[in-house]
Amino acid sequence: MEDYGALRADFRRDGFIHVERFFDPGEAQELEANLTRFIREIVPRLPKAEAMYEDYGNPDSLKYIGHLGVWPYFADFLANSKVRELAETLLNEKVVPEGISFFNKPPRQGTPTPPHQDGFYFCIVPNEALTVWIPLDDVDEENGAIHYWKRSHRGGVLPHNASQVLGFSQGLAANAQASWGEETVCRVKRGDCLIHHSLMVHSAGPNSSHRTRRAIGVVYYGESAKIDPQAERRYQESVLMQQKSLLPTDR
Repeated sequence: MEDYGALRADFRRDGFIHVERFFDPGEAQELEANLTRFIREIVPRLPKAEAMYEDYGNPDSLKYIGHLGVWPYFADFLANSKVRELAETLLNEKVVPEGISFFNKPPRQGTPTPPHQDGFYFCIVPNEALTVWIPLDDVDEENGAIHYWKRSHRGGVLPHNASQVLGFSQGLAANAQASWGEETVCRVKRGDCLIHHSLMVHSAGPNSSHRTRRAIGVVYYGESAKIDPQAERRYQESVLMQQKSLLPTDR
């Protein structure tokens, strides 16, 4: 394992890092086993806004689970794992565990993720936060690799518009593209992790393969970050409007 302090310099410079073999095979298997149990035991009882599908008539098309932290294993993972230690080193301050979610692009069904900044969703000031993206499968261009725009985190919060994409309600406005920077495709292996700053511009392609593309996302806010109530209200209003138009009305 590389020195966390050395990783911080790369993170601050580029806005993201790729840590290879951060989790050993046993740790990855434990994550997957708990996720499988959660999907089997909890997901059928969740409202549509908390467990989203590419096709609500097809249980194999699950694309997003909003709050894995209701499961004790994931709550402890968020609060106490080595992921939190790494997050505090990269942000150079104590962190507040914010959430842990599941992201999936089912084989031949997974749709693209629009370019966006997580920090637009977070509505915090200062925008000091990060996301740890933990793949449970090997991921490349065929099954939906993440694309980062290197050093785009230096440009502040960029304009976003409603995307009409479930699970990713906001996408970068076309007039913000000049600020994105250099595009980098991140191919990762199971057991690796990607960590990106909240202002990092990123997207992901569709899953055009027959392989799965599952990942867990862990979010930490820097202790200095505070919610901007006006920005949060505007964001939530946009989310609710899109959900009304996109989510099925029957359960």
